Amino acid sequence: MKITRNSKIRILILAAALGIGLGFVSPVSAQVIRSYILNADGKGLTDLGTLGGDRAFAEGINDAGRVVGWSWTAPGVERAFITGPNGVGMTDLGTLAGGSTYATGINDAGQVVGESYTATSRGHAFITGPDGVGMTDLGTLGGDRSVARGINDAGQVAGFSLTTGGNFYHAFITGPNGVGMTRLGPLGETSFARGINDAGQVVGYSNTIPGGGCCYAFITGPNGIGMTTLGTLHGNTFATGINNAGQVVGWASAAEGAEHAFITGPNGAGMIDLGTLGGRYSYASGINNEAGQVVGWSNTAEGAEHAFITGPNGVGMTDLNSLLESPAGIVLTNAVDINNLGQVIATGVPEPHSYALMLAGLILLGFVAPRDAC
Repeated sequence: MKITRNSKIRILILAAALGIGLGFVSPVSAQVIRSYILNADGKGLTDLGTLGGDRAFAEGINDAGRVVGWSWTAPGVERAFITGPNGVGMTDLGTLAGGSTYATGINDAGQVVGESYTATSRGHAFITGPDGVGMTDLGTLGGDRSVARGINDAGQVAGFSLTTGGNFYHAFITGPNGVGMTRLGPLGETSFARGINDAGQVVGYSNTIPGGGCCYAFITGPNGIGMTTLGTLHGNTFATGINNAGQVVGWASAAEGAEHAFITGPNGAGMIDLGTLGGRYSYASGINNEAGQVVGWSNTAEGAEHAFITGPNGVGMTDLNSLLESPAGIVLTNAVDINNLGQVIATGVPEPHSYALMLAGLILLGFVAPRDAC
């Protein structure tokens, strides 16, 4: 199957819109996939376990080391989870009366956000109380689907929702503790919010030309006010995370056929190419507040997909597999998030594994939608 650059971009947008995209998994892989928490000293690597199935995908970590994400259960249902401090123990968060749930973010109070199916089999954004207790439907912007992607320490939630008519997704922000849902922008017909900091600055991506013009990373002012494009390295840009200094990470077209992870300065100023681990692709997915360390994944010169971490302010990209005392036979393929203690959550697979970038157009920041087909 040949995937052109234009068709790849369209698939990326559909992947973002149709799935919350949790934890990279090769579309041709049918093996065990697990998530791990890595100690800040680079020595310890702990398997988070599962909810009974053979796959688990971590999505977010707070400063207590509590991890959220989703796991297959023994019957093969996808359910959101939260762990205890330092990734110990895994608890099913329940649902909004539907079957599947997906957790995507957590704040320091332990409030969790994500998407859950409802009794009518529609996916709705949710928020929990502290420590993952209880699940509240955040509603939508008038359509039949919404997805929460990030939460700050005030409980403001950012994500995207279908609007009345159901044709386009629009980024949203809520008030504290998930109260009220307000549409952001957009710069064009569609927008997707992917991260939020404690000031309420939201980042994501949007088109700017009605009917086309994809895609442009954006940042808002405090509490979601205003929407400004971040610029680019060479072409399309996608923002995925932001810290409290306003440093933004994501990925951008670096040259024809290549995409590279990037970091900006405070408040989204400037865009710096983070490079790769030797291949043509790298994707940043998380950044911490204290040091500005960035995590994500890159392919190597051999085409393998490896998790990476940078130093402070995005300086230097290092293969996590070269630093960590990983269990024998485990390769870390994607680093998803990092907290202020330097603890990293990452996805790993057993060796041997084919790391060729097959169907690269389905990959968004190392994530592939686990469900909806388009």
